[in-house]
Amino acid sequence: MTAERFQVIVVDDEENLRNVLAKAFPEEEFLVATACDGEDALARIRDASFHAAIVDFMMPNMNGIELLAKVREVSPRTAVFILTAYGSIESAVEAMRAGAYDYLTKPFRLEEVREKVRRACAFRSLEEENLRLKAELRDKHRFRNLIGASPAMLRVFEIVDRVSDTDNTVLLLGESGTGKEQVARAIHFSGARADNPFVPVDCGAINPNLIESELFGHVRGAFTGANAASDGILRSAGRGTIFLDEVGELPLGVQAKLLRALQERQVRPVGGIETFPLRARIVAATNKDIDRAVREKTFREDLYYRLAVVIVKLPPLRERAEDVSLLVQSFLGETASEGRPVKKMSLEASKVLKSYSWPGNVRELRNAVESAAALTAGDVIGPDDLPEKVRSDGNEHFGAGTGAVGDGSMKSYERVAIVNALKSTGGNRKESARILGIAETTLYRKLKEFDLG
Repeated sequence: MTAERFQVIVVDDEENLRNVLAKAFPEEEFLVATACDGEDALARIRDASFHAAIVDFMMPNMNGIELLAKVREVSPRTAVFILTAYGSIESAVEAMRAGAYDYLTKPFRLEEVREKVRRACAFRSLEEENLRLKAELRDKHRFRNLIGASPAMLRVFEIVDRVSDTDNTVLLLGESGTGKEQVARAIHFSGARADNPFVPVDCGAINPNLIESELFGHVRGAFTGANAASDGILRSAGRGTIFLDEVGELPLGVQAKLLRALQERQVRPVGGIETFPLRARIVAATNKDIDRAVREKTFREDLYYRLAVVIVKLPPLRERAEDVSLLVQSFLGETASEGRPVKKMSLEASKVLKSYSWPGNVRELRNAVESAAALTAGDVIGPDDLPEKVRSDGNEHFGAGTGAVGDGSMKSYERVAIVNALKSTGGNRKESARILGIAETTLYRKLKEFDLG
């Protein structure tokens, strides 16, 4: 609590001692209450949230240890300091065993009391802030905040709900921009692992020569430049969730090692002999045709089955046009929450958005809405405020009437999305990869695959 004062309660049956301690804390930093016995203290603690309590060890009716036990029940994060007379080692040890934050001995130095209590209050305040941020994070990413009312998305929500509290590996399939990472986060933050790390890994963006070390860690001296040992992602994630995005880009050798790690739940660092337990959950994703990759032997069939215990197929936005309006409302709400003026989408602009084919899926829709909200002069976004390529006929993005592509296959959509991204960026491949939501290495491979040079 940086803006508010730390709240402290002093509990002692001696009035003079209560007053001395209460006056020891500066009013601009502390709000101090006093209580003459344990019952009075408990009543106050139940009604207010105290960062710290200073409790005398020897009090009639209810001694300090007994009060400590009750405080831990009603306000477990309150830091309790026990006042002990004459530096009694026995009472101090008893207090610490009972769960006291620390003990203070009589006679005491007020400066020492202030500093110890100040540190405890600051730590309690930091704990509260961390809990608040974690709660916000869980709320932001829990599955109910995934947006959509179409049957396809409702099916996704149902699967997320069922698997979030399991340890099963999950494979997310879908085109770039369909929200695979968002779904992975929803799975993590809706389940029992929510208080542990969520670690996203873009398998297509890591140097192929380093990816094994990045995932599995290495021992010191395992290779040139390995001057210190590294735990690697699989170990350092602890009991959290590791999101292997673009898992189809993993080299075959790394695929084999990942398969062994998943089967044995053990991680062996590069150059090492000792193995370590794998405690993290794995959620993987790819925008590849994974069945084709298995047939072509660029992806191991046994690893596919190990990852695909649960498969979630994310529909492209063109197949859930009824969700466009819901997504637009959400994105406009996000821009308003960032301090910008509230914007509304006109009926005409909404029709344009619904008629567009969204080759870049939800990511492209978000970019279009944010761009329009930033550029429109008024409160209402009209068709002319939308990006030029969105205003054009949506069928053009599928090659309809142009003979470019248009067989309705996923590869056709991929090719058209890449062509459009390159056009919109003037051929800038790095920026095109960013818009498409894929690694540059993936874009280069796709350019070669589609003979786009």
